[in-house]
Amino acid sequence: MSGAKKLYIKTYGCQMNVYDSERMAEAMGSAGYVETDTPDDADMILLNTCHIREKAAEKVYSELGRFRPLKDARPDLKIGVAGCVAQAEGDEIMRRQPLVDLVVGPQSYHRLPQLEAQTRTGARALDTDFPLDDKFEALKTRGPKASRGPTAFLTVQEGCDKFCAFCVVPYTRGAEASRPAARILDEARELVDRGVREITLLGQNVNAYHGAGPEGSDWSLARLIWALDAIDGLERIRFTTSHPNDMADDLIEAHGTCAKLMPYLHLPVQSGSDRILKRMNRKHTAESYLRLIERIRAARPDILMSGDFIVGFPEETEDDFQATMDLIEEVKYGYAYSFKYSTRPGTPAAERAQLDEDVKTDRLHRLQARITHHQRAIQDAMVGRTLGVLFEKPGRLPGQMVGKSDYLHAVHVADCPLQPGDLARVEITESGSNSLAGRLVSPSGA
Repeated sequence: MSGAKKLYIKTYGCQMNVYDSERMAEAMGSAGYVETDTPDDADMILLNTCHIREKAAEKVYSELGRFRPLKDARPDLKIGVAGCVAQAEGDEIMRRQPLVDLVVGPQSYHRLPQLEAQTRTGARALDTDFPLDDKFEALKTRGPKASRGPTAFLTVQEGCDKFCAFCVVPYTRGAEASRPAARILDEARELVDRGVREITLLGQNVNAYHGAGPEGSDWSLARLIWALDAIDGLERIRFTTSHPNDMADDLIEAHGTCAKLMPYLHLPVQSGSDRILKRMNRKHTAESYLRLIERIRAARPDILMSGDFIVGFPEETEDDFQATMDLIEEVKYGYAYSFKYSTRPGTPAAERAQLDEDVKTDRLHRLQARITHHQRAIQDAMVGRTLGVLFEKPGRLPGQMVGKSDYLHAVHVADCPLQPGDLARVEITESGSNSLAGRLVSPSGA
């Protein structure tokens, strides 16, 4: 596109931020921007930030500092901060970093073109409102769209009403809100028309989805999944992230009966200690979580479970930590994400007495060793099985293709005649450190 302005977006954090960055690029496309892979030749740099990780705001300031030479060389370069750090610290970002031209929160990024236009007058722009207008509806683009890779994220629900004591999401993403089912189905069909074969439904509490159905009543996530199941060309459905308290009966049943719903479930528990769970305001117990896992596995015996863990939460004792280790031993997760607790300003847990950093580090290492043991055992057990694999891209070796199994393991196949987007049966022959290898059985679908 001759004469087009160039947009560089750097995305931090969760899959929802990946989805949001795609929508931001589309929004700025209407203002004459095309994406570039490097900030060096960009006319606008946009950081889409996440507030979950430790010292997230300081890392954003550090990244902004690296862009100062670019701004000094080209004063007309526009620099923006979007996402959850922008929402939490918008005024502070403007105060501390004069090189930032605009700050926009995750609920207002459909207004990016107007904010960018405002900066062209020499003004700085800040929008961290929770607007009443539907940003997804506002972001509908016109005209032909480019083809896509075989997998895509699709946001169906945002925000959270749970108010866990460690989490900033209710303050940065707002209250739980679900998109109307018809709009989600329209977007899913459009993705499939562009080459997508697997869709991952996203939400801060995705299984709390309760969007309006076409007939006026609210749909559950399970009902939405069954409607997606009916779309020709869509072969796989996943969803993340879930809360144990929102794992409804119809969703559990769907795991056992919907062939397109993959046998993988990310269901964070955070701790195995009831005392710590109560202090976290999680509103479930270790026992209720384990009984829920039993019900899910009864519906789908081969399901692979994934979880989240926080170690070193304020007041966590060695006994509390051991309860978490015991829960991990019982569930045997195929994947897990684990973190040392770190304070988030404005959250209740930030005001409590903190554990020694050495204690947190020691517990994290022990927990990760236990998780890694189970992950490797489950991955090794795939050898000899025949799995469905959706191929996504060429591998590093000539003739090699790489894809994802039903269980989300990376799988590579040598001398593979298939293309990205092809779905095939693969016999697993080897388990590596982070991936599986196999031989093609047939491309007859999975």
